[in-house]
Amino acid sequence: MKQVNVKKLALSNLPYGVIGLFATKLGQAWRLAEGADASQKLLHLLDGISAAFQDSLPSFHPFDLLVGLVCGVLLRAAVYYKAKNAKKFRRNMEYGTARWGTAADIAPYIAPAFEDNIILTQTERLTMNNRPKDPKTARNKNVLIVGGSGSGKTRFFLTPNLMQCTSKTYPVSFVVTDPKGDIVINAGKLLQRNGYRIKIFNTINFKKSMHYNPFAYIHSEKDILKLVTTLISNTKGEQKGGDAFWEKAETLLYCALIGFIHYEAPVEEQNFATLIEFINAMEVREDDEEFKNPVDLMFEELAEREPNHFAVRQYAKYRLAAGKTAKSILVSCGARLAPFDIAELREVTAYDELELDTLGDQKTALFFIMSDTDDSFNFLISMCYTCAHKPGRVKQ
Repeated sequence: MKQVNVKKLALSNLPYGVIGLFATKLGQAWRLAEGADASQKLLHLLDGISAAFQDSLPSFHPFDLLVGLVCGVLLRAAVYYKAKNAKKFRRNMEYGTARWGTAADIAPYIAPAFEDNIILTQTERLTMNNRPKDPKTARNKNVLIVGGSGSGKTRFFLTPNLMQCTSKTYPVSFVVTDPKGDIVINAGKLLQRNGYRIKIFNTINFKKSMHYNPFAYIHSEKDILKLVTTLISNTKGEQKGGDAFWEKAETLLYCALIGFIHYEAPVEEQNFATLIEFINAMEVREDDEEFKNPVDLMFEELAEREPNHFAVRQYAKYRLAAGKTAKSILVSCGARLAPFDIAELREVTAYDELELDTLGDQKTALFFIMSDTDDSFNFLISMCYTCAHKPGRVKQ
């Protein structure tokens, strides 16, 4: 049971006791006023008050004490009620309380060692420690920089923070979108001197790019679905709405083919070039529903060995489509994968050198060089980000 602080209670109610004693004078004035009833006493109340206040001491007559007690209790109740229902006013703050921060305000959020911080401005920084000693100063490390072309986003924020690669306490990996291809030139040597691996994926000039194969990051059926979803969502173009049937049908076919390639094909054939060859071999004859192309025969053979294989289940759903519908699905798949008819693109996705699954294990600086005017190959960058940004993989 909660203990009552008698001293605090007595001190907080002392003023009401004093006022109650003073109010005994009102009871005394009422008694001393002449008259047999209330109306007569009211007429002579001023005389009673004059008589009562001739003596400055409170009256201890029972009636007077009762009047004083009632007055003190009523006053205490009124103050309590008003306090409970009082509106919260912030005086002299009607126009807001925002102000510019000072050095003292940001100090708790800054790590002692300069290189252990994210640089925000010339004087403001944010510690890279996710668990500072004072939990109240913990902040996420997401920073949004908004500025027009030439405003200094790269020069005054990105480059200084790339130069924080000297931190020994918080070694991080960097993933940089580099539309002009000049960031890697300016910062690459510094990163190398500090033990960073430099990885470059160049969608402007594939001949100057390292190889990237999304199939190298497939480890489960979930990864297959993520890859297909990323491929479809980033190759839609400007179209909006439309019939979702075709996308769902494409998803079934892609999942079936990629599943077959991942689980059954040799490692050197697990790439988009093989996927293109599969689709090219899938002939459909509208007038002959019984016709089987080479891919049908491969899946039949796999179904005999493993009836519950992921690829078999997906392909069986695709095969429910009639000949004309299946042909339309193949045309849609062929159009979506048309960029892979480019020999350079097939070659750059033949195998993997980016090693995105080691970004969180080794200090790595990954640069995506992409055109800011042509988005034809941006879907490859999106797939890279999907592979790289998995829980616990990239630290920055």
